[in-house]
Amino acid sequence: MYDGTSRPPLFTPARRRHALRAAAAVVSLSAALLTAGCGSPQDTARDTGTTAASADGFPVTVDNCGVRTTYDRPPSRVVTIHQHPAELMLALGLRDRMVGTAFRDSAVLPELKKDYESIPELAKREPSFEAVLEAEPDLVYGGYGSAFAENEGRSREAFADAGIDTHLNREYCGKRRVTMKDTYDEIRTIGQIFGVPDRAGELVADLEGRVERATAAVEGEPEVPVFVYDSGDKAAFTAGGRSLGTELIRLAGGANVFADLDEVFGDVSWEQVVERKPEVIAIYDYAGAGSVEQKKDFLLSQPALADVPAVRDKRFVVLPLTATLVGIRSAYAVEDLARGIHPESFE
Repeated sequence: MYDGTSRPPLFTPARRRHALRAAAAVVSLSAALLTAGCGSPQDTARDTGTTAASADGFPVTVDNCGVRTTYDRPPSRVVTIHQHPAELMLALGLRDRMVGTAFRDSAVLPELKKDYESIPELAKREPSFEAVLEAEPDLVYGGYGSAFAENEGRSREAFADAGIDTHLNREYCGKRRVTMKDTYDEIRTIGQIFGVPDRAGELVADLEGRVERATAAVEGEPEVPVFVYDSGDKAAFTAGGRSLGTELIRLAGGANVFADLDEVFGDVSWEQVVERKPEVIAIYDYAGAGSVEQKKDFLLSQPALADVPAVRDKRFVVLPLTATLVGIRSAYAVEDLARGIHPESFE
């Protein structure tokens, strides 16, 4: 677990170049770095007072996955690693603060696509530590824990040593069940960090409204058993009870047949899938795991699955992986699931 770190003064270009050289040395000595940790179950953000030299509402201190950071002013040069933090920032109108992004794993929301594509792409997957530093960020915002992989030289401590703050999506702060509240809290925390709490409140209200309309449409309908198919052939890689996907399914009028799996994701046998008789299969769509059509073809071609109601009736709901994570897409996913689980409620 990291000790708390405070935000240092902004770097001049010369100091940035010095930091880049120092950071390269840190990478070469990575065996000496402390292990990255995510001990806190949630983030907290609070106004810690104002000074004449600071922006309104600042400084703000945030406890994030065991790392405490004090922001004296809103970050102005941000690198996002993974798609969902980038979309969250764009939805808050923060395009002008973004100097790089990396690792897009599905189609971007149409209303955000133009802004997203205008951000320099640092890498197709997670960028190297040096590539991030070349963008001269004052904050790196990661979506998955792998954004700050110590074994790849991108630990949060390494960034702190280079004078760069970090923030990790709260979904990866610890082993606990993730809910829609985490989505709303993440948005509010980012709103605090960037000095736009009103925008964050408006966005949360909009997403809450989307969820409420979807849940109202299926209210009173019987729960439908749903199996999440992420990937896998010898075994099925699926969403367990700790995943946000389990709550999205519940809100949409379904029940995850593997809600008793005490993991965010895990492997189950195909025999278990057959035994639990799902009536709908939610297919997670993302780059690098085969296309949706390939996944459907696999499920439909397996003799052992022929009598599974969802396979027999070809009842599939496709969700971008980003829509099942803590970010702005999860509210959209509730409606998509509800339409797939209870289509009669939307006729």
